[in-house]
Amino acid sequence: MLKQDNIHPIFDRTLSLKDKEAFLNQTAKVIWLTGLSGSGKSTIAIELEKRLHQKGILTQLLDGDNIRSGINNNLGFSDADRLENIRRIAEVSKLFLNCGIVTINSFVSPTNDVRDLARLIIGEENYYEIYIKASVEACEKRDVKGLYVKARRGEIKDFTGISAPFDEPNKCQLIVDTELLSIQESVEEILKNILPIINYQVEKK
Repeated sequence: MLKQDNIHPIFDRTLSLKDKEAFLNQTAKVIWLTGLSGSGKSTIAIELEKRLHQKGILTQLLDGDNIRSGINNNLGFSDADRLENIRRIAEVSKLFLNCGIVTINSFVSPTNDVRDLARLIIGEENYYEIYIKASVEACEKRDVKGLYVKARRGEIKDFTGISAPFDEPNKCQLIVDTELLSIQESVEEILKNILPIINYQVEKK
């Protein structure tokens, strides 16, 4: 491992976030969707990305299963690995943020502690947390991936909502209840709240 005194970041000499935002004509944010497995996070994130793309907003979608099959494929689901999973995701999100991109994150991110870590790394002003709310019972009825059945059988250890805790977010900016709203209604509610903060308009030269 390199000594910290051998590392010399050049952040102060690179193009600024404002330069990138002006080029893209948008304001970069990290839109962080949190909620139980089966709550609708991924489906909403996919539709949200499509809708933003149609509006000319450059986005990057980061999803739990995609990340765990790639950059985080060496991590399990222990408390330490969950924390490291979110830390890496937050650092990757910060890179996209610094490119002026609106990043849509879809992760269970089960505790307030791990969400606070993400918020700290990304920066309070750039982090917009949305709780995709659905009860364990509702998610278990949907069980689109068959994970709850496996968790009940003991085939999946440390499964959030069954054998591992989920903290209801205490600092989120928006709650979207998918037991009350359809996917389209959920996306519309999110768009209504985030478009004013990401649709950066500058005069083209």
